[in-house]
Amino acid sequence: MPAAPPPLVSVVIANWNGRHHLEPCLAALQAQSYPTFEILVVDNGSSDGSSQWLADNYPGVRLLCNPRNLGFAAANNQGIQAARGQYVALINNDAFAENGWLDALVAAAEAEPGAGMVASLMVYADRPSMVNSAGVCVDRLGVSWDCSGGSGVPSPGSQPIPVFGASAGAALYRREMLAELGGFDEAFFAYLEDVDLAWRARWLGWRAILAPAARVQHVGSATSREGSAFKTYYLARNKLLMLVKNYPWLHAWRFVPGLLLYDLLSLANSLLLQRTASGLRGRLAFWRLAGHALRQRRRAQAARRASAREVFQWLSPAVWPCQVQQRYQHLSLPAPGQGA
Repeated sequence: MPAAPPPLVSVVIANWNGRHHLEPCLAALQAQSYPTFEILVVDNGSSDGSSQWLADNYPGVRLLCNPRNLGFAAANNQGIQAARGQYVALINNDAFAENGWLDALVAAAEAEPGAGMVASLMVYADRPSMVNSAGVCVDRLGVSWDCSGGSGVPSPGSQPIPVFGASAGAALYRREMLAELGGFDEAFFAYLEDVDLAWRARWLGWRAILAPAARVQHVGSATSREGSAFKTYYLARNKLLMLVKNYPWLHAWRFVPGLLLYDLLSLANSLLLQRTASGLRGRLAFWRLAGHALRQRRRAQAARRASAREVFQWLSPAVWPCQVQQRYQHLSLPAPGQGA
């Protein structure tokens, strides 16, 4: 009896004025050894000629064009809805998949039927010996960060490693899970929508794993500059949105004081050191979304298949603000296949 064909993967790229990144991103995708995949680019009203360049140079890529920037979450949802694959892989336009990326992601997903998402091992494009992301971690104070996927840096031959969630900068999602969750929450616009998705998946009993062999080189903060007012605003707003929607309230009373203290220190840092009010404006803007957050929470809790205790067990221990930097020690370690 002939072997079943490998599942079709739909690779979705959300693009906004990223014409200079698209060429190496697409070239790396087309060099993938995985036999059955399609590429979709959702252009968010770019003004740099991205759409015309794609139509002229990559006619085989499915192109969806928006008249304006609808945000990262909405653009990826459009790609997901148009996708034909059993799996949907998301990758940033400033990320370049190394050979075997799709093979490793699909192999990990096929071996773990309960895993709704598979994280890539992302390294910095200009410093490939430094890990950018190996899955998403969240602690008991609601702080999320790109983690190392375990103690030290996993080798390419390592088995899949359990993680809280996957960074949407380069990840594989099971179509069944995306359909059940309704995709990303478009109220986030950009930032933390992938962590929110991971929270919601956890409440429904889905798992997440890291595939160490699925390597991607990432430029990082290419669309919006690290520390920019734009990014500071959305991170401040969306963190509150994410926590109100998802935090297990059974355990909240133990950690709310620490959560509030951490947030006040973060706000003080934004106001006094970064000299921007964007963080304050983001927190105030959350209140316009509070009703949406509570409605989404009620809906998710009514459908949940995991208990608050089970979800809480996936949260990392809280640390003092002065210890947060220790979570990034893996950035100085050699990544797989690289020298010290």
